[in-house]
Amino acid sequence: MPKKSQPTALKFEEALKQLEAVVAQLESKDLPLEESLQAYERGMALSQQCQTLLEQAEQKVKILTEKGTLKDFQETSDADDA
Repeated sequence: MPKKSQPTALKFEEALKQLEAVVAQLESKDLPLEESLQAYERGMALSQQCQTLLEQAEQKVKILTEKGTLKDFQETSDADDA
C-alpha cells in the first residue's frame, strides 16, 4: 500500500469524506498494526487540513461581515423573498 500520510490540496468535502473512510477503516479493527499507524497518520493529516479549511472559511466570513458585504447580501435576499 503506498504511503498517503499527507493530503494533497483537497476541497473540504473531499477531505472530510476521506477522513470518514479512514475512521471507518480504523474502527473495523481488521488492520495490522503498521497499516493502522499509517491510517491514523493519514487521518490526522486530513483532520488538520479540514480544520485549516474551516478556519480559512471562518476568516472570510468574518472579513465579509466586518465589511458589511454579508449584511448587504442578507438584506437583498430578504427583499427577494418578499
